Amino acid sequence: MTSRFTELAVDCHDPERLAAFWCEVLDFKVIDRSEGKVEIGSWVPTIEDVRARQMPPTLLFIKVPEGKTVKNRLHLDVSPIDGGTEDEVTRLLGLGATKTDVGQGSDRNWVVMADPEGNEFCVLRTLAPQN
Repeated sequence: MTSRFTELAVDCHDPERLAAFWCEVLDFKVIDRSEGKVEIGSWVPTIEDVRARQMPPTLLFIKVPEGKTVKNRLHLDVSPIDGGTEDEVTRLLGLGATKTDVGQGSDRNWVVMADPEGNEFCVLRTLAPQN
Protein backbone atom coordinates (compact mmCIF):
# COMPACT_ATOMS: atom_id res chain seq x y z
CA MET A 1 0.00 0.00 0.00
CA THR A 2 1.22 3.51 -0.81
CA SER A 3 -0.11 7.04 -1.19
CA ARG A 4 0.35 9.63 -3.90
CA PHE A 5 0.70 13.41 -3.63
CA THR A 6 -2.34 14.40 -5.70
CA GLU A 7 -3.17 17.99 -4.74
CA LEU A 8 -2.06 20.95 -2.71
CA ALA A 9 -4.86 22.86 -0.96
CA VAL A 10 -4.60 26.62 -0.57
CA ASP A 11 -6.89 28.52 1.80
CA CYS A 12 -8.00 31.85 0.35
CA HIS A 13 -10.73 34.50 0.27
CA ASP A 14 -11.39 34.38 -3.48
CA PRO A 15 -10.81 30.94 -5.05
CA GLU A 16 -11.82 32.08 -8.55
CA ARG A 17 -9.38 35.00 -8.57
CA LEU A 18 -6.49 33.00 -7.13
CA ALA A 19 -7.13 30.05 -9.46
CA ALA A 20 -7.15 32.43 -12.44
CA PHE A 21 -3.82 33.92 -11.32
CA TRP A 22 -2.16 30.51 -10.92
CA CYS A 23 -3.62 29.26 -14.22
CA GLU A 24 -1.80 32.14 -15.93
CA VAL A 25 1.42 31.52 -14.00
CA LEU A 26 1.54 27.76 -14.62
CA ASP A 27 -0.46 27.39 -17.86
CA PHE A 28 -2.96 25.23 -15.96
CA LYS A 29 -6.69 24.90 -16.61
CA VAL A 30 -9.64 24.74 -14.25
CA ILE A 31 -10.47 21.05 -13.91
CA ASP A 32 -13.18 21.21 -11.23
CA ARG A 33 -15.17 23.78 -9.32
CA SER A 34 -17.86 23.66 -6.68
CA GLU A 35 -19.20 26.04 -4.05
CA GLY A 36 -16.18 27.78 -2.53
CA LYS A 37 -13.61 25.58 -4.31
CA VAL A 38 -11.68 25.67 -7.57
CA GLU A 39 -9.20 23.00 -8.65
CA ILE A 40 -6.63 23.63 -11.38
CA GLY A 41 -4.08 21.38 -13.02
CA SER A 42 -2.15 20.40 -16.10
CA TRP A 43 -4.16 17.18 -16.46
CA VAL A 44 -7.48 15.72 -15.38
CA PRO A 45 -6.80 13.12 -12.69
CA THR A 46 -8.11 9.60 -13.22
CA ILE A 47 -7.82 6.72 -10.77
CA GLU A 48 -5.92 4.69 -13.37
CA ASP A 49 -3.31 7.43 -13.98
CA VAL A 50 -2.80 8.07 -10.27
CA ARG A 51 -2.36 4.37 -9.52
CA ALA A 52 0.00 3.85 -12.46
CA ARG A 53 2.54 6.55 -11.59
CA GLN A 54 3.17 9.76 -9.71
CA MET A 55 1.51 12.57 -11.66
CA PRO A 56 1.93 16.33 -11.15
CA PRO A 57 -0.28 17.49 -8.28
CA THR A 58 -3.22 19.81 -8.82
CA LEU A 59 -3.87 23.00 -6.85
CA LEU A 60 -7.13 23.29 -4.93
CA PHE A 61 -8.21 26.76 -3.79
CA ILE A 62 -10.67 26.69 -0.88
CA LYS A 63 -12.59 29.69 0.41
CA VAL A 64 -12.03 30.38 4.11
CA PRO A 65 -13.13 33.34 6.24
CA GLU A 66 -9.79 34.12 7.87
CA GLY A 67 -6.91 35.92 6.16
CA LYS A 68 -3.24 35.03 5.94
CA THR A 69 -1.38 36.29 9.00
CA VAL A 70 2.18 34.88 8.94
CA LYS A 71 4.83 33.70 6.51
CA ASN A 72 3.90 30.46 4.72
CA ARG A 73 5.40 27.29 6.14
CA LEU A 74 5.00 25.68 2.71
CA HIS A 75 5.35 27.49 -0.60
CA LEU A 76 5.59 26.84 -4.33
CA ASP A 77 8.75 27.31 -6.36
CA VAL A 78 8.43 28.02 -10.06
CA SER A 79 11.09 27.96 -12.77
CA PRO A 80 10.73 29.84 -16.07
CA ILE A 81 10.97 27.49 -19.05
CA ASP A 82 11.15 29.85 -22.01
CA GLY A 83 12.72 33.06 -20.74
CA GLY A 84 14.98 34.47 -18.09
CA THR A 85 14.19 34.74 -14.40
CA GLU A 86 13.90 38.54 -14.48
CA ASP A 87 11.60 38.37 -17.52
CA GLU A 88 9.38 35.95 -15.63
CA VAL A 89 9.36 38.18 -12.54
CA THR A 90 8.23 41.07 -14.75
CA ARG A 91 5.46 38.91 -16.26
CA LEU A 92 4.27 37.80 -12.82
CA LEU A 93 4.22 41.38 -11.55
CA GLY A 94 1.93 42.17 -14.49
CA LEU A 95 -0.38 39.33 -13.43
CA GLY A 96 -0.76 40.75 -9.91
CA ALA A 97 2.14 39.23 -7.98
CA THR A 98 4.36 41.38 -5.79
CA LYS A 99 7.97 41.08 -4.71
CA THR A 100 8.27 40.38 -1.01
CA ASP A 101 10.94 40.11 1.65
CA VAL A 102 10.90 37.14 4.01
CA GLY A 103 14.46 37.74 5.19
CA GLN A 104 16.12 36.06 2.21
CA GLY A 105 18.73 38.79 1.71
CA SER A 106 19.79 40.39 -1.56
CA ASP A 107 22.51 37.91 -2.55
CA ARG A 108 20.12 35.13 -3.63
CA ASN A 109 19.68 33.80 -7.16
CA TRP A 110 15.91 33.44 -6.68
CA VAL A 111 13.18 36.02 -6.21
CA VAL A 112 10.56 35.77 -3.46
CA MET A 113 7.14 36.93 -4.57
CA ALA A 114 3.58 36.83 -3.26
CA ASP A 115 0.40 35.96 -5.14
CA PRO A 116 -2.61 38.33 -5.03
CA GLU A 117 -3.61 37.02 -1.57
CA GLY A 118 -0.12 37.29 -0.10
CA ASN A 119 1.00 33.65 -0.37
CA GLU A 120 4.76 33.58 -0.88
CA PHE A 121 6.35 31.69 -3.74
CA CYS A 122 9.82 31.74 -5.30
CA VAL A 123 10.93 32.24 -8.88
CA LEU A 124 14.03 30.12 -9.33
CA ARG A 125 16.64 29.94 -12.07
CA THR A 126 15.45 29.65 -15.63
CA LEU A 127 15.19 26.25 -17.28
CA ALA A 128 15.11 27.86 -20.75
CA PRO A 129 17.76 26.63 -23.18
CA GLN A 130 20.85 28.83 -23.05
CA ASN A 131 22.21 29.96 -26.43
